[in-house]
Amino acid sequence: MAEMKTSDVRAMSPDQMDDAVLNLKKERFNLRFQRATGQLENTSRLREARRDIARIKTIAAQKRDGKSK
Repeated sequence: MAEMKTSDVRAMSPDQMDDAVLNLKKERFNLRFQRATGQLENTSRLREARRDIARIKTIAAQKRDGKSK
């Protein structure tokens, strides 16, 4: 899965954002598990997943506060 773009996240509904965060958290858990067992090949994906979660949560908060651009 590639890094999410801000424009893609802004087009999501709140439910879609919640689903995306949940899926990214599951992916991140699996990636951490792979790293611990020495099976992780793409180590940069951990960082991307963490940042994608933060990006979605930030945009969701902006939408809730009515500060969407």
